[in-house]
Order: sequence, then structure tokens, then C-alpha cells
Amino acid sequence: MGVISLILGGCGSPPNNPYPLEEGLQNILYTSFEERPKHLDPARAYSANELEIIAQIYEPLLQYAYLQRPYQLEPLAATKLPTVTYLDQKGAVLEDNALEPTIAFSVYDLELRSDLVYQPHPAFVRKDDGAYRFHDLSPKDLEGIQRLQDFGAVASRPVTADDYLYQIKRLVHPEVHSPIAEMMADLIVGLRPLGDRLALDFEAREGKGSWFDLRPYPLEGVEVLDAHHIKIKIKGKYPQFRFWLAMPFFAPMPFEADAFYSQPELKAKNITLDWYPVGSGPYQLTENNPNRRMVLERNPSFHEDLYPRIGEPKDEALGLLKDGGQRLPLIDKVTFVLEKETIPYWSKFLQGYYDASGLASDNFDQAIQFSGVGQAELTEDLLSKGIHLDTAVTASIFYLGFNMQDPVVGGLDPSHTRLRQAISLAIDEEEFIAIFMNGRGVPAQGMLPPGIFGHLEGEAGMNPVVYDWVMGGPKRKPLAEAERLLQEAGYPHGIDPKTQQPLVLYLDTTMSGADDKPLLNWYRKQLGKIGLQLVLRTTDYNQFQQKMANGNAQLFRWGWNADYPDPENFFFLLYGDNAKASKGGENAANYKNPEFDRWFLAMRAMDDDEKRLEIIQKMQAIVRHDAPWVFGVHPKSFSLRHAWYRNYKPNLMANNGLKYLRIDAALRAERRAEWNQPIFWPLALGLFLLIALLWPAWRAYRLRMRSKAR
Repeated sequence: MGVISLILGGCGSPPNNPYPLEEGLQNILYTSFEERPKHLDPARAYSANELEIIAQIYEPLLQYAYLQRPYQLEPLAATKLPTVTYLDQKGAVLEDNALEPTIAFSVYDLELRSDLVYQPHPAFVRKDDGAYRFHDLSPKDLEGIQRLQDFGAVASRPVTADDYLYQIKRLVHPEVHSPIAEMMADLIVGLRPLGDRLALDFEAREGKGSWFDLRPYPLEGVEVLDAHHIKIKIKGKYPQFRFWLAMPFFAPMPFEADAFYSQPELKAKNITLDWYPVGSGPYQLTENNPNRRMVLERNPSFHEDLYPRIGEPKDEALGLLKDGGQRLPLIDKVTFVLEKETIPYWSKFLQGYYDASGLASDNFDQAIQFSGVGQAELTEDLLSKGIHLDTAVTASIFYLGFNMQDPVVGGLDPSHTRLRQAISLAIDEEEFIAIFMNGRGVPAQGMLPPGIFGHLEGEAGMNPVVYDWVMGGPKRKPLAEAERLLQEAGYPHGIDPKTQQPLVLYLDTTMSGADDKPLLNWYRKQLGKIGLQLVLRTTDYNQFQQKMANGNAQLFRWGWNADYPDPENFFFLLYGDNAKASKGGENAANYKNPEFDRWFLAMRAMDDDEKRLEIIQKMQAIVRHDAPWVFGVHPKSFSLRHAWYRNYKPNLMANNGLKYLRIDAALRAERRAEWNQPIFWPLALGLFLLIALLWPAWRAYRLRMRSKAR
């Protein structure tokens, strides 16, 4: 075994290398997954682990610029950003600056690239007579077929505007159950009536297992002018629709793939669109083994796509523009390995067998140390390995909410408002971040996280209810200010005048385990600082959801991750008509302020300009004063990468970033060999000790044999 290890080590492949020897210098990125993505169908996929795969395979009409900040859209399958035309109720064209109430429809005009081609796939293979070879498979045809790669032939074809139309229809296919079906049915003209008709015809069709062809069904709101030109008509003015065009829901779907995967015989073998996607993007899924690994490989049909030449001013110094103008993708293959536990993943990352890593609580202290000014830095051990730390504030917010319908903490009158303000001031979010998030977050000053239009830095973006501007930064007001607010609220020193006891508040939560106890005790302590008593009402998730839906909770912890980088996607969480208790919406606080709602309706349909920015600041001022939330924290992502993992820049909106990354495989092989040198001295020592133990017995045996011979 020692000789074999020595030979392998001499060839540059450490003996503990988990990958095939021939991959040592190949252009491959190694990462992992914890559980198999449930959906790889672009009309159904919505979870982060699903988008991580399909965003590399499918190409929607738009994408987010990889290097630009704040986040901005750019063409992907389209040749340019859509042209938007506004129409009145009679269909007459309106001016671009028309008032929102006069706009009955918005028409998005999109021209498509002519060089988009689908990956090679059996669905496109035709016979000599033009019929599709694999669309009517018999049991005999499927002998020996267990996975998509077992088909003996593949073909391809160009992407057309009809494929985008087909995918939009699929959003209301009765068997697909798209998570955005209801929203888009209310938005895209004619999509709801189409869904109703499809539901009836799907149920009444002959041959229940046969393909349900959507091509014959017209859709009023989508017009295909030619193979590379499409118009989408939506109701009213909704500028945020452009962000949906960057999601896989609006990627092309060839009818051939829909027909191919609809065959019951293939479904029985789990050969489905949810398992084997088919797109025109930079990669194709060539292996899907949920118990071992998933593999993306370069799509041989991928069109020309170039690395950006322009980014933020700091990007050039960081080396992020070195590949400007290079053809994408820069990596040939991406291997996702199943890793259910963080410790094995972390060990393999340190050995160089994974190219990047997140940070879990059990390895945080090993990786991160804080400077004297509280700045997160890598430990000396990781710095010596050339590992890089990348941080970014996420487009999300976690907050403590008040039920504004509750008689104790709700209401917009001065007394109830002062109570909420006092609680907001008492809960020390900086302490929360330090204790429970290892410093991975920033205190929220309002509704909007950094990177979203309307977020302001500095004193202009500070919450003046909770903070003062001191020495160039926000400083939490002293507790005396919270006590003053409590006094004005009618609870001097936190005492309820009705009971002459500390005011009792209730936090509804699903947290009940031993690991949750420190956090819950911390919340008790925070309110205890101003004389209030916090009682925990723990329940399971279903009961908690029901309490929230009925408006029976008093205080609750909640969070939101942005669907798209627009202030509307955050402010709608406090829009009155989105109240959870009465409307079933996402306004979990059931907050309703007519002035805020009026500004929201004006802001949501505006383009990003100075007037919109002014309105956003007015909305921020209203919710800071009303305090329906303790604004909480914008989490900060921490990620580690090795020196050979290049061109990485955190982009919290884009999911298709793998095509921009570069791997220096030669440097990786060198470092792996250096970090994983086999250690032979224990083996040699053991061999020496074994010989030392056996030598007396062997010597005695030899003497005995000689004695017998004499």
C-alpha cells in the first residue's frame, strides 16, 4: 500500500483524492448539494437549489448584469431590453409619461437573438419521413432504456418565439401547477381564460396519458410576429414585469420536449422534464444521480456569449475584468457532489477538493476572526492557504413584527405607536448580530436592503426613531429614550396601569428546541431592559400559520427574500390591501396606513428617477414612525474560495453566474499535492516496531531449528 501511495503521490494525485485521476488537470468546478432539487421544469422551479441548476441550462429573455451594481437588467435571449408601449382601454397608444390611471395595458416588445440553439436531445430526432423518431415509443423501443443518455441518437434545432409563447401557456397548464400561475393569470391578458379552457379540455380529452398539445390554443396577450419577434401584453402599468422576464418561468420550451416527456412509458422510468431539462444555455445536465452527484457539461450548441468588459470601478483592481471579451462559459464541467453534513464538506474544502465553501456555525471560528474595529477577517491559517473571503449584504430582511390589529400593540394612535417605538429602540440588533449571527449582518434602518433602488447610505438613510448620527455613523439611542417613549405610551417603567404589573406581551413562534432557548431568552432580556415581560407561545408550523392567517398573533418573527431588486417587492409587505388576516396577502403585520398606501400605489408603477426616490423616502419615514416592525437585520453572506477559483463576485439576484467563473486547474493540482502529502513515517515506525517485536521469536525459532539439525 505504501508503494502505491508513493507512486500516486509522485504522479501529482494525492492518495486521498476522491475524484478520478484523469480529472486532475481538467477544467472542472467541484461543488456540492444537500438534497436533490425537486423540480427542474422551468415552469415549476422556484427554490434556490433548483434555480442553481436550471439557470445554467435555460435562457429567459433577460438577465442581471454580472458585475454591475446596483443590480440592473440586460438582454439575454433578447437582443435588447424590451420596448414598452402604453395603451388606453380602447387600444390607442399613449405617451410614455401618461398617468397610470389612463393606462389600461402595457405591451412589451421583444426581439430575440437568431443564434439560439437547443442542446442536443432525443426529442428533436426525426426519421426520414420527417416524423419524430422518439415521440411514439413502444415497450419494445424502450428495452435497455433507463435514462436519457441511453437513447441512441440526439438532434437539435433553433429557438423560436413560439417556444416562449408555449412556455407562457404552460404556466396555466392544469398538470404543471406553476407557483406563479395565479399572479400571471391576473397580469397577462387572456391567460386566465386560457387556463380555464385548458382545465376543461384537459379533463375531457381522450387518452388520459397522451400529450396535451398547447399549440392550437390562442393566447390573446402574446403575439408572435415572426420567428424572432414577440409581444407580451399585460394589464395596466407594472414596470416590475421586466424582472419576471429574467426568471426561468420565461425561458423557451420546445413543444417537442413537452411531447417527448409526456409519454407514460418514459414517466414510469422517471425520464421527465423535472429530471432531464432541455435548454439553450451554456450547460446541459449530463448526469442526475441524487444519491451521488449531478453533472453539468458545456452545451456544444451554445451561442456566442462574452464575458463583460465593464463593471464597478473597483472590479479592475480585483482582477474581475481580465477575461473581458472572452467567450463563455469559461468552465467545461461542473460536478455537484452529494454532501449531507457540513464537517466532511469543510474538511474536503481545506484539502482543496471543493473550490468554494460557505460558512456554518461549527467552522466559523476556524475561518473568521474580527479586527479591533469589528471587521471580519480570515484567520492566519486560511490566509496562508491563499483562501479569499467574499461578503455581500443579501437582498432580504428579517424582522420582529407587531400585529397591528392587536388591541395592545396595534393601532396608529400616539400611545400604541410610542409603545412600538420603545420596543424597537430596546431590542439591540447590533448585539443580536454579534451573538447569533457571528457578525454576519447589518442592522436594518428601514424597509430596503443595500443594492435596492431607494436605499440610502449614511445619515440620510438612518432610522431617526432608533438611532442618532454620532461621529460619522449611526448610534443606537440610549435606553432613557425608550423609557421616555414608554411613559408617553402610558406604561411608565413598563408597568401596565390596569394591573400595576409589568406589561405582558406575547411572542408567537415555532421555536421550541434546546438550541432555540438562548435566542428566546435574549428577546425576554431585551424587553426586560425597559420593564416589559415577554411570554413565549410556541406552536408547530401549521398552527402558527393558521394564527397568522387569522390575525391572532401579537408579536412574531418573519423574513423576506427579494424576488427581484425593486422597492415595490419590499414595500408591498406593508401595503394595506395585502393584509394577511383579511386578504391572505404577505402583509403579516396587517398594517394599514392610508397615506402609506397612497404613496405605494403611486410609487410601484414609476420608473427609477428622482421623483420615485423622493416618494420612497416619504414611505420610509412613515413606517419608521409607525414602527409596525422592529426592522431587524439584513443578513450578510460569507463565502470562501480558493486562489484558483476566479471571477467570482457575489450577485444575489442572478442565478446563472457559473458561466463567468474560471478555474486554474494547474494551480489547484499543485496545491492539492502540497496539502495532501502522504505521511509515511507512522507506517515505517509501525513496521520497525513489528520487526522489533517479532525478532526475538524469529531468532529463537532459528536456534531451535539448528539445534534439531545437529
